[in-house]
Amino acid sequence: MSKLKLIIKREYLTRVRKKSFIIGTLLAPVGLLVYFLVIVGLTKYEGGSEVKVAILDEAGIVGAIPDDRGVRYIPAPDKTLDQLKTEVLDGQYDGVLLIPALATLKQKSLTVFYYSDDKLAPEKRQFIEKRISDKVRDFKIDSLRLDRASLENLETDVSIDPESIAKEGADESKYTIGVGLAIGGIMAFIMFFMVMMYGQMVMRSVMEEKTNRIVEVMMSSVRPFQLMLGKIIGAGAVGLTQVLAWIVLGGAVMFLMPFLVDIDPQAMQPPPGAAAAAIDPEMAQGEAFRMFQELGKQNWPLIVGSFLIFFLGGYFIYSSMFAAIGSAMGDDYGEGQALVLPVTIPIILAFYIVAFVGIRNPDSGLMVFASMFPLFSPIVMPFRMAFSPPVWQVVLSLVLVIGSSFFFVWMAGRIYRVGILLYGKKVTLKEIGKWLFYR
Repeated sequence: MSKLKLIIKREYLTRVRKKSFIIGTLLAPVGLLVYFLVIVGLTKYEGGSEVKVAILDEAGIVGAIPDDRGVRYIPAPDKTLDQLKTEVLDGQYDGVLLIPALATLKQKSLTVFYYSDDKLAPEKRQFIEKRISDKVRDFKIDSLRLDRASLENLETDVSIDPESIAKEGADESKYTIGVGLAIGGIMAFIMFFMVMMYGQMVMRSVMEEKTNRIVEVMMSSVRPFQLMLGKIIGAGAVGLTQVLAWIVLGGAVMFLMPFLVDIDPQAMQPPPGAAAAAIDPEMAQGEAFRMFQELGKQNWPLIVGSFLIFFLGGYFIYSSMFAAIGSAMGDDYGEGQALVLPVTIPIILAFYIVAFVGIRNPDSGLMVFASMFPLFSPIVMPFRMAFSPPVWQVVLSLVLVIGSSFFFVWMAGRIYRVGILLYGKKVTLKEIGKWLFYR
C-alpha cells in the first residue's frame, strides 16, 4: 500500500508542477472571458452599412415603416418603378421594394419584389419580410373591421400539468420535464467530457513512461498492477484538481463579467420573427421563480451522490482500458488508433443514446438497457436520475458499474503487465486478447 501511495503522489505532483498544466489551468478561464467578449462583440456588430430601400406600395397596404436594424424605408408613392430603378443605379437608393396589391383579403401569401444589383443580406431580408408581413396583417385587420383586442384574446397557450392519482405528493408541474432534461443533459455532458479527458490523460502518461523507458526502472521495485492503478488514481486526482480550479476561476470570471463588459439587452434580443411577442418582465420573473421551485424539489443528495459514484465507476472502467491500450502502443500514436477506437466507441454511443433517445423518452426500453449496461450506464443513468427512475434500477446499475470497474481494472492489469515491456512490435486486438490468459 505504501508503494501505491508513492506512485499516486509521484503521478500527481509530476503533472501539477508542469508548466503546461499551470498555464492550461490559468488560461482556460481567460479563454472563457475572451469567448464571452467575442460573443458580446458579435451581438453588437451591425453587419454592414445602412441599406436605403425605396418602397413602392401599389395598393397602399404598408404605409410608413420605421427604420430599424440597419434598414431605412423611404416611401416613394409618386414615382414609377422605372424611375426608382434609375435612381438606384444613380446611387440614391440601394434597392426598390415593390409591394403588389392583394388579390383578396383571404390571400395567404404575398410575394414582394426587391430590385437591386447588390445582394440583400439574409439578415436584412428577414427583417424586411417580417416588417412587411406585420403591415399586411394590420391592413387586413383594418379592412375587415376586426377588433384587435378580441384577436389577441384568441391566442391561448396550452400546457400539460401532470397530476398523480395513486402516489400522494408525487405531482409534477409543467416545468418538471424541462428541468429534468436540463439537469440530465448537463450531467451526461460533464460525464462524457471528464471520462474522455481523464482516460486519455492516463493513456498518454503510460505511453510517455514506456517511450522514455522510465517504466523499466519502476518495474524493478513495484508490481505492474500497482503501477497501473497508481497512475489511474493519480491522473484522476490531477483532473479533479484542474476542474476545481476551473470552477473557482470560472466563477470569478463570471462575477467580473458585468463590470468588464457593457452588455446591451436590446442587442441580445432575437431578430424579428425569431420569437413571439415580447415577454412581460413580471411574467418572466414568475416563470423563473417556479423553475427554481422545481429545482428545489429535486433529490439533490441522491443525484449528486449517485453522479459521483457513476463518475468514479466510469472513470475506472475507461481509464483502465486506456491504460491497457497505452501499454500496448508503440512510439507512433497514429498506428495505435485502431486500438483506441474500440474504447471510445462505447462512450460516444452512450452520449448519442442520451442525445437522440433520452431527450424524447428517458424511460424507453433502450434507455433502461443503456442505463444498466456498464459501458453506457456512467453516462446514461446520471441523465435518467433527474427523472426519478425506479430505485431498483438505480441500485442495480450502481452494483453493475462498481463490479465492472473492479473487473476492468483487473483485466487491464493483465494486459498492462505484458504490454508495458513490449517494444518494437505492432500489436493487434487479437494479440491483446491472448495476453489476458498469459501466466
